[in-house]
Amino acid sequence: MPGKISNMFKVADLRSKILFTLLIVAIYRLGAHIPVPGVNFDGIQQLKSESNKGGVLGFLNLFSGGALTSFAVFALGIMPYITSSIIMQILTVVVPKLEQWQEQGAVGQRKMTQATRYLTIAIAIMQSTGLAFLFHNGGGGLFGRGSSLRGIDLIPRFNAPRVLLIVVTLTVGTAVLMWMGELISQRGIGNGMSILIFSSVVSTLPYEYEAVRVQKGWPIFFGLILMSIAILVGIIIVEQGQRRIPVQFAKRQVGRRVYGGQSTYIPLKVNQSGVVPIIFASSVLQLPALLATTLQVGWLQTFANNHLVRSSDWLYNVIFGLMIVGFAYFYTAITFDPIKQADNLRKQGGFVPGIRPGVQTEKFFQKVLSRLTLPGALFIAMIALIPNLFLGVLNVQRFPFGGTSILIAVGVALETMKQIDSQLMMRNYEGFLK
Repeated sequence: MPGKISNMFKVADLRSKILFTLLIVAIYRLGAHIPVPGVNFDGIQQLKSESNKGGVLGFLNLFSGGALTSFAVFALGIMPYITSSIIMQILTVVVPKLEQWQEQGAVGQRKMTQATRYLTIAIAIMQSTGLAFLFHNGGGGLFGRGSSLRGIDLIPRFNAPRVLLIVVTLTVGTAVLMWMGELISQRGIGNGMSILIFSSVVSTLPYEYEAVRVQKGWPIFFGLILMSIAILVGIIIVEQGQRRIPVQFAKRQVGRRVYGGQSTYIPLKVNQSGVVPIIFASSVLQLPALLATTLQVGWLQTFANNHLVRSSDWLYNVIFGLMIVGFAYFYTAITFDPIKQADNLRKQGGFVPGIRPGVQTEKFFQKVLSRLTLPGALFIAMIALIPNLFLGVLNVQRFPFGGTSILIAVGVALETMKQIDSQLMMRNYEGFLK
């Protein structure tokens, strides 16, 4: 392994990309600790301790790497961009113009990227405005009746200029993060946005493991380490698992040249939707709590605080698990269209051996996809619920390496290693993956 790591730094081009990526990540982590002007620092310290209890604030803080509870310039993290990208993917199925852009190749991709950027800025403005009002007077009841933040003004001298300053600062921070992610994709090792999310998730792990050790002692600490390794191995196996559908292309002659005749395959992953269903489900579960806080609806606020933001509640876990499975089917249907796939295969002169082109191929794709989606959806639901189950068994505040964080960390790490491996193999060096 040390020899393989040294190979990365033997290639000048790859070495510069890795160092550039590390520099951008270091700047991002620095910005995650620079607070916006005009906040109550004593209240911010209590906000950090409140986020350790999970719930709405804990989930949002996961993707900002602690910047949200510090009310830093990067407090929104990259979540507005993720939300914008998901919305654009969904709208592509509904809006014909966006579908045309998607089919235009590089030109259409640039238009989609530009539209995603504008939508990201709009979402950042709305989220930053919402955060400014929610964190005023202890979050307006967002954190429940027993919260230590109730009655504490996190934003003293709450007026229009102060709110405008906070909104502009947080929005500009999101725009800078989006630019930094694109820089990593262009001049670094690739997957810029994913690497920023990865650094946010991983940055909180040492503190959370140390908190478990202090709270429960060494036996529970080592037990969680072994459990995390087991979950990590299981996720890698499932993430790498795929169903390869064989495809044969018929021979055709154009002039004196013969095209086609080769065999290939269409890879369908077991977990086709990745971590998106968990993000969808968490966002939808947060919506009633946010609406109840904004509209000051007493009974809805009580119900949301007792059942929709408490990860230890049985109703929360049942609804969360069912929503993850449902969103997994929904997102998979968006990302892989059997009708379009069968039509493209027919136009290219390809066919699945033993299956007629056209309608029969479409039905075959739908059957295979539905059978793959169910175990994949159940798997990510199980991974998302494992931390909540152990919270009650071990009586700890947070499960350090589980659920959304481990899925993101493993997925991004595997993709990054594949990127580095491909560049090493191009230069006749031995890669990490075999």
